[in-house]
Amino acid sequence: MFKYTYNLKLHYMKKLMIFCIALAAIFSKVHSQKIFSVDADYKADIKVFVVDADYKADLLVYKVDADYKAEGNEGKWFFTDEDYQANKKIYFVDADYKADLLIYFVDSDYKAKWNKESKKYLLY
Repeated sequence: MFKYTYNLKLHYMKKLMIFCIALAAIFSKVHSQKIFSVDADYKADIKVFVVDADYKADLLVYKVDADYKAEGNEGKWFFTDEDYQANKKIYFVDADYKADLLIYFVDSDYKAKWNKESKKYLLY
């Protein structure tokens, strides 16, 4: 009887462990910054305007060259070739007042960061 109960508990512990690993994998992908630029504002999740100085931006963005480098919500973006590959679809607007998010492109990955933490929810 004891051996049967032990095996049953072990079976459920293995299932629980697999479930936790799968859940962690899903949540780690939720925060990745794979971006696709759409051609119309109604197709976008977020409207973005590129400002001319870093202090004016809500987010300082660094464009990475591989999708695995775009993990986290810290401004490292990978631009995908297809919309279904992206986590967020953006549209570049022509004026700052039309934008949900003001960004500035930086030249180094360590410079990528949020200047305005209150807008961070836009990319979750």
